[in-house]
Amino acid sequence: MKVWQAGTHLTEARGATVEDWSWKQTRRRLGVLVRLARPYPGRTALAGITLVAYTIVALLPPYLAKLAVDDGIGAGDLGTLTWVVVAFVLSGVAAFALSGAQTYFTGWVGERALADLRIKLFAHLQRLSLGYYERNRTGAIVSRITNDVEALDQLVTDGVSSLVQNSLVLVGTAAVLFLLDWRLALATLVVLPLMAAATAWFRMRSNRAYRRVRERLGLVTATLAEDISGMRVVQSFTREPQSQTTFRGVNDRYRDANYETVVLNGVYFPAVDVLSSLAVAIVLGFGGALVVDGSLTVGTLFAFTLYLSNFFDPVQQLSQLYNTFLSATAALDRILHVLDEEPEVVDAHDARELPRISGNVHFDHVRFGYGDLPEVLHAFDLDVPPGTTVALVGHTGAGKSTIAKLLARFYDPRAGRITIDGHDLRDVTQTTLRRQLGIVPQEGFLFAGTVAENIAFGRSDATREEIEAAAAAVGADDFVNDLPNGYDTQLGERGFRLSLGQRQLVAFARALLADPRILILDEATSSVDIGTERRIERGLRRLLAGRTAFVIAHRLSTIRSADLIVVLDHGRVVERGTHDELIHAEGPYTRLYGDWSAEVA
Repeated sequence: MKVWQAGTHLTEARGATVEDWSWKQTRRRLGVLVRLARPYPGRTALAGITLVAYTIVALLPPYLAKLAVDDGIGAGDLGTLTWVVVAFVLSGVAAFALSGAQTYFTGWVGERALADLRIKLFAHLQRLSLGYYERNRTGAIVSRITNDVEALDQLVTDGVSSLVQNSLVLVGTAAVLFLLDWRLALATLVVLPLMAAATAWFRMRSNRAYRRVRERLGLVTATLAEDISGMRVVQSFTREPQSQTTFRGVNDRYRDANYETVVLNGVYFPAVDVLSSLAVAIVLGFGGALVVDGSLTVGTLFAFTLYLSNFFDPVQQLSQLYNTFLSATAALDRILHVLDEEPEVVDAHDARELPRISGNVHFDHVRFGYGDLPEVLHAFDLDVPPGTTVALVGHTGAGKSTIAKLLARFYDPRAGRITIDGHDLRDVTQTTLRRQLGIVPQEGFLFAGTVAENIAFGRSDATREEIEAAAAAVGADDFVNDLPNGYDTQLGERGFRLSLGQRQLVAFARALLADPRILILDEATSSVDIGTERRIERGLRRLLAGRTAFVIAHRLSTIRSADLIVVLDHGRVVERGTHDELIHAEGPYTRLYGDWSAEVA
């Protein structure tokens, strides 16, 4: 059970209130922020010290104004007025220096903390099993590491310091107001119930609104990523109008969510301004009467009105920060949801390294289904001696690709076991297993980079001679040498400068260079033409020599030359043998072979 789900269920089981669970969430969020800053204790401490010092300095000017009015101007003392003016200038310079230092240290720690979070999130995503990526949209995953981390930027680099600073100013100002004159301070409390009610309303409404903003922004990103990745298909089927309509709908919902936050801000912040003006009016009226009575000095009243402004400014700042906080916490919750995801396939605590293998693969009563779906494989048995080429054939949904995924341990079987040279795959580390596997999928995925870098993807220490030899072995050297810069030609995303067949040849060269002990070809020749396939066949003979190979293919030439053909039907083996044996048996394989022959003809 995932950590996030476990925590939720545990809370529900104990009958905890919503407030309890909300507080637990808040503590967890704060814990994450603290852990992000922990590697930088020196600069974090300096940020805190300069922040407190700046807050203290920021509280001085209204009190200096009181001294200037009462002890300087009112008393006709130019000396006092002079040193108060000098103190004003010095406090301004100190505030400038401290504010700059605090901003620098906070920003320095914040940016590095966010960079660390991106790295941690990316590393965690790499740990997650293949099933996670098959269940979630690519754009939504990308949104976690881009939009959601970016949403934390303002909170981490500015929001935390603003929270502490405004809280200190608010508390400090309230204390000074009571020290100046407790009667005026009590008079200002009249507006606080109204302020509290307005803030509670704003908090409740904006909490939901900002969460919708984050969710709908993720949908915008996911829709964009999906449509851009599938642009060729969109244009091929002239689906541009429908795609625009879909994106317009997603974008409109995102706009409406943002519009709701604008309306809330447009109602709440003017209300705070009105309450602030009301408080000033009360102070001027009541305080003016006290001045006329002689029980209050003009300087004290002047300082009080300045401090009153300092009191309501932090309230507005904290309310605005609440918007940032809501947006950031919604993003942080989504990030934590990803970090709470646990890999479905994990190494055992005592997992050992898989030694160099000869390639004897054994499926022993393997049963498997995806998630809670019905089983795809039913008590599947298969023993493959080292160096054997096995062709897996059958109609779509027979379980061929599932066998390949289980062998690579992208999934674990529900029952039974899979062994290589007698080693149960669940007893060895995934890394040492996959280092000895070579997988060539239906569409060879190429990365942005040079042709040589893509061939050497599985062996970064390969020499140029080894790279070129691997390309020549599978027949890829002919077209590579014709490229503008040969092996140093830069390929775009997914290798868009190459044809499907050329990409597949590069994928074959990559697999050959990695020198796997077990090779998995999952419809690897389905996207190449007959001429290219013949060149690949020559390379395949070298690629398959001395290796155990599992070939999922519809091409007759690949199937005919296999040492063993296994015919699958709905996850069960219905026939096995060589091509000649199965043709002679006139069973399911013979019918499949007849269908394939008719397609080729």
